[in-house]
Amino acid sequence: MKATLCISRIIFLLLIIGVSVGCGEKSKQEHVAVEISDAPRDLPEIIRDKKLTVLVENSTISYFIYRGQPMGLEYEILHRFVKEIGVQLEMIIVKNLDDMIPMLLSEQGDLISCNYTVTKDRMKEIDFSEPYMRTPQVLVQRKPEDWETRKERDWKQDLITDPEYLAQKEIHVWGNSSYYKRLEHLQEELGDTIYTKAIDGDVIPEEIIEWVSAGIIDYTITDKNVAQINQAFFPNIDIDLELSISQKIAFGLRKKAPALQDRLDAWLVDFMKTPTYRYILHKYLNMKSFSEKSQDEFSSLGGGKISKYDKEIQQVTAEYNFDWRLFSAIVYQESKFKDGLESWAGAYGLMQFMPSVGPVYGVYPDSPPIVQLRGGMKKIQRNYNDWKEIPDSTQRMKFTLATYNAGLGHIKDAQRLAKKHGKDPLIWDDNVELFILKLSKPAFYQDEVCRSGYLRGVETHQYVRKVFIRYNEYARAFEI
Repeated sequence: MKATLCISRIIFLLLIIGVSVGCGEKSKQEHVAVEISDAPRDLPEIIRDKKLTVLVENSTISYFIYRGQPMGLEYEILHRFVKEIGVQLEMIIVKNLDDMIPMLLSEQGDLISCNYTVTKDRMKEIDFSEPYMRTPQVLVQRKPEDWETRKERDWKQDLITDPEYLAQKEIHVWGNSSYYKRLEHLQEELGDTIYTKAIDGDVIPEEIIEWVSAGIIDYTITDKNVAQINQAFFPNIDIDLELSISQKIAFGLRKKAPALQDRLDAWLVDFMKTPTYRYILHKYLNMKSFSEKSQDEFSSLGGGKISKYDKEIQQVTAEYNFDWRLFSAIVYQESKFKDGLESWAGAYGLMQFMPSVGPVYGVYPDSPPIVQLRGGMKKIQRNYNDWKEIPDSTQRMKFTLATYNAGLGHIKDAQRLAKKHGKDPLIWDDNVELFILKLSKPAFYQDEVCRSGYLRGVETHQYVRKVFIRYNEYARAFEI
């Protein structure tokens, strides 16, 4: 068997994966342990770390991955916010919505982003940003089986059209949601019983809507914006009965993060006046052709595939005991999975080999995808072997990625500069990566320790960061 990269499982263990356990009174699962830091994390720490970490659900409104590309209504809003403050955006998929607040308070994330309704109960524990949307809650019910062959005014008579008819009905909702609270209040208003079935947070509202469509349950309640999107996927559901006034939807923050809240609020107030904001809402709430992307086979919500080359990537990476999601992140960064792509510099194919390098690995512009991918994996293997002196597997992989992008000589130059200036030459983060950025300046690339000359180091610096961010996203959204 070929030499293997024994780094994939180690890197995987270093990821912060959303814990799939429940909390709250209605869950029978174990609570998430919460340790609140004595030194609260706020905007200065986010700027220092150059990263805003967001706790999300895997949904059309919040965040999903389509053909390797992050999407989602809230994702698109926050993606523009991080550009404003000059940091990267990291999305952590939380598999149990009951864990959102505990994870936020324990600083596993800086924001909650899951179509979160502002409620009094939640405000006892956390703060909220300016609401980016207001939406009422609606009843989701199934249309009659023959609805397509009947006039709407006829089949509408078979549905619940007034809240008073919810008495004695069984309705399934997320137990720790504002929907559950609304049903409690509605029951008091009706003076009759509504049989409310609490569902744990590991089932998102979009899944519950699918249960209604499939006939597994008869009714649920959700926000109208979520229902609108899902009606495009499940045309046999009716969402016309509103059960509440329009409620505020916002991002959740820790109470001990006032600087982040002030900056986000000020930005949101201005952003919501722009055509870009209105287009994002229109794209996800009204454009059926776009919202359907979330149910595509190449979606983390639909078929669970990253690209059309998943099978080939998994085959190649298995030969090297390499995490296929990390390799997918590299392929995306190189070509966005577009075979036949050629850059202005002449780099070609899925792995963007230069004409002088590709043939070394048996890859030519007309090579089939499996050959291109295997050649790329061979080069990653070779570059990984170039850094045997680096003990930490994650740092070694970052040197590997930088080498794949810029060539070994330039990375060795940056390493020698780091050592000369008192930085650790075996650590990429905040050490060698700093001198990669300096290799575009004559004072550094002309230093006597440098042998490879000028490099536009910002590209390599960003290459490594983007691949690792995307890998983290893929690892949380797709099974190994």
